[in-house]
Amino acid sequence: MRKVAVIGSSGAIGSAFVNHYINDLSVNSIFSFSRSSIGIDNNKVKHFSIDIENESSIQNAAKSVEEINFDEVIIASGLLHTNEFGPEKSIKDLKADNILKVLNVNTVGPAILGKYFLPLLNKDNKSVMAFLSARVGSISENKLGGWYAYRASKSALNQVIKTFSIELKRTNPKAIIIGLQPGTVDSELSAPFKRSVSNNKLFSAEYSVSQLIGVIERADESSSGNLISWDGEIISP
Repeated sequence: MRKVAVIGSSGAIGSAFVNHYINDLSVNSIFSFSRSSIGIDNNKVKHFSIDIENESSIQNAAKSVEEINFDEVIIASGLLHTNEFGPEKSIKDLKADNILKVLNVNTVGPAILGKYFLPLLNKDNKSVMAFLSARVGSISENKLGGWYAYRASKSALNQVIKTFSIELKRTNPKAIIIGLQPGTVDSELSAPFKRSVSNNKLFSAEYSVSQLIGVIERADESSSGNLISWDGEIISP
């Protein structure tokens, strides 16, 4: 029986992962981490508070489950916009505080989560740590410009993922570290922009997660370090 963790479980994709695992008979324990309650009452689920912008909070959360050998850890946190700012359309929109906020949530937080949770991955069998990333983090595919902070934060996250994968080949060879591109999901993150997305490319969180689970299940040692789309495509850096 497998043990899984979902960090960022109060968001649309994170909660969809939790619900998927609840219905997965091969999973007997789900460890849910988020700043706020997820409102899911199930015997499989144990919830813990975490603030991914605070290293002490991350360290304490990991310590509370330090006896667990996780088969899968999903990092489902992310930030594109707040009530105060949105993604930049041009150079004149750049503001240092906004850039730092996005980098802190999308890059620094996941890196520190890796610091404390990667040592908790199962070393006896295949284990996976999967980070939600984004195609717009690909430098080679950037044809439109804009979204400076978000693009930079996801590019940096993809580098962190790659570097984690190299180190884990030495310390835990059966561990697979990947980035996941979930597609455009109907969620709070995409809400201001989804009018420009065609219906067949706007996914429910449940559909996206069902596809991402397939990516995770198919992932092997050759997958480690890559950013992989919901449809299995490996996205170029």
